[in-house]
Amino acid sequence: MAEIVLARIDSRQLHGQVVTKWIPQSEAKRVILINDELVNDDFMKMIYMNAAPSGVKVEILSAEEAGKKYLENKFGIGRVLVLIPNLKMLEKAYEAGLRLEKLQVGGLGGAPNRKVVFGNITLDDYDVEVLKKVESIGTEIYFQIIPEDVPQKFSEILKKY
Repeated sequence: MAEIVLARIDSRQLHGQVVTKWIPQSEAKRVILINDELVNDDFMKMIYMNAAPSGVKVEILSAEEAGKKYLENKFGIGRVLVLIPNLKMLEKAYEAGLRLEKLQVGGLGGAPNRKVVFGNITLDDYDVEVLKKVESIGTEIYFQIIPEDVPQKFSEILKKY
């Protein structure tokens, strides 16, 4: 059973901030990207696979595959950082069996009908419902953009929504 050292919602997935801050801080040796679109895009898969620091393996799974692999053996062995691009993908992975002890919301892109709740993180009604559902299953949810930020509990973020 792998140790999930960080599970993060981040629309940009594996980008500079994750590579330079979150991977070193968490000491992850594997990164699992859960992304149905990326699974079928060989060019982008190659880019993401090469974006990780030396010694860190990147695995790209569909939401369904992620749920199955989690149920089989909780992603195998080692220190794992799980990256999910949005709450729709999180919901699909949870429907397939994924369960996380903790979930960090770190970056959701802006769009019409979204409300800024923490830094540049925005939510809409759908996002809030998914997060409430995931929290009701037993996942602790907090918001944190960079390691230097003080984590904000989901309950506190809801007061701003």
